[in-house]
Amino acid sequence: MTLRNLLGALFAALLLAAPTARADLTDPAEIKKLLETLDNRQRNGGDYKSLVYIEQKEKDKTDVVREAVVYRRDEKDQLMILMTKPKGEAGKGYLRLDKNLWSYDPNTGKWDRRTERERIAGTDSRRADFDESRLAEELDGKFEGEEKLGKFTTWKLVLTAKPNVDVAYPVVHLWVEKDTNNILKRQEFALSGRLMRTSYFPKWMKLFSESKKADVWYPQEMRFYDEVEKTNSTVIVVKSVDLRSLEENIFTKAWFESKSR
Repeated sequence: MTLRNLLGALFAALLLAAPTARADLTDPAEIKKLLETLDNRQRNGGDYKSLVYIEQKEKDKTDVVREAVVYRRDEKDQLMILMTKPKGEAGKGYLRLDKNLWSYDPNTGKWDRRTERERIAGTDSRRADFDESRLAEELDGKFEGEEKLGKFTTWKLVLTAKPNVDVAYPVVHLWVEKDTNNILKRQEFALSGRLMRTSYFPKWMKLFSESKKADVWYPQEMRFYDEVEKTNSTVIVVKSVDLRSLEENIFTKAWFESKSR
């Protein structure tokens, strides 16, 4: 285990051992601790591979169903999304290297740099929906109070992007279940204050990680609703997760291209 992984495991144990109730969420330091807890629950500290099902709905169009394999190496902030179905989409995908997001199309053999606003495969999802959680790193927060979300009692947080940090949306509203620290709802806003997207996370799962020596939590289902094009929506279902080590050279353009042939 690397020093970073060891420190991460110790940090995870301290966070998870802390009581759920917090003395004063109006204190910025407590909000930062909560965001760090939310991040750490989803981080592995090692490698991560998942098979995901993506269903896209658009007005006056036939629903599109895709499958993709998502690869992550959290220790080095690396991410890859490789489309496998349908046949016409197979081999396309995205690679995050050195904080830059690249898309690849095997039909042209070209790599194109993308922004954080990029709609993954034209759906309502974004890079951050597949990547490790970086709330504390990218956003500052404040506590808006407790709210009921259906039968759940939640903390509502309002988050704003830190200076010079590239995110899909600069303002995020977050509803966190008080008893479990599961994120249940997320709304994202443009600088103008316009609501752009609403997301729901109805089911969370956990898996023990040998590299982290603790559980890794992940949303098994994510539902994204376009608030501009009201009839558009995307559902992502995580069908399986594997936390075993990946090939050392996997996060390269050459490796990606070899799988796209």
